[in-house]
Amino acid sequence: MTLTAYNGVSIPSFMYGTAWKKEATTKLVLQAVEAGFTGIDTANQLIHYDEAKVGEALLALAEQGKDHLFLQTKFTPVNGQDHRTPYDANASITTQVQQSFDSSLSHLHRDHLDSYVLHGPYYRGGLGPEDWEVWAAMESLYDAGKTKLIGVSNVTAPQLALLCERAKHRPMVVQNRCYAAFGWDKAVRELCRTHRIIYQGFSLLTANREVFIDPNVRALAQKYATGVAQIVFRFAMQIGMLPLTGTTNPQHMREDLLSDQFTLNQDELQQIETIGL
Repeated sequence: MTLTAYNGVSIPSFMYGTAWKKEATTKLVLQAVEAGFTGIDTANQLIHYDEAKVGEALLALAEQGKDHLFLQTKFTPVNGQDHRTPYDANASITTQVQQSFDSSLSHLHRDHLDSYVLHGPYYRGGLGPEDWEVWAAMESLYDAGKTKLIGVSNVTAPQLALLCERAKHRPMVVQNRCYAAFGWDKAVRELCRTHRIIYQGFSLLTANREVFIDPNVRALAQKYATGVAQIVFRFAMQIGMLPLTGTTNPQHMREDLLSDQFTLNQDELQQIETIGL
């Protein structure tokens, strides 16, 4: 199953995230693909990701003829990096984006990317000159055909509205941490719906521990003979979200991909959507 961005590019409806995997990254990507994932999310940021190890998995998969994966990675600004930046931290932001992008292509053994995402704006509120420069650099990569999609992560609703209003190309994807306590990021999701942007939700499980102990959610898991995680992922899909999972358990990988095998009714969706409010 796939989703389609407003520019016509298809993207898998469920993606495997590689944050915090460190030395296990290569093995886990191979296991995820074996389980059935066709989309991989990473970042060129050594604090939380090891993009090169994703590339090692891709080389092994290519030898097996499995080189059809959808690849998404990110440009991480200096304020989100440690001393191991994949670019000259003293160079212009435009140069940093180009150097980071070229480094990602090298890590992933590709001549283009499927999706390239700004890991987060430079400011907590509004968009500054750095944000507009980085976005213009990403738009140039898109215009040159180097990436099929561009997007932004860790963005607020006002920031996204501003970007959609003023950018040459509005984002095609948005990737945010998604809290039930804040209506599952409702304001950003509604903007994405309005502008036909694909919303990707991460930390759907780890950010919402209270959902796992909710008796109503547990009852739904029993009703549909599935796990609580699958209820959350199915809910996400049905409200128009592309979920990410970062599980390190091969059985959970397979189970998560079965989340589209049942359908929650409207009352059940409403119950989950308002669970933390």
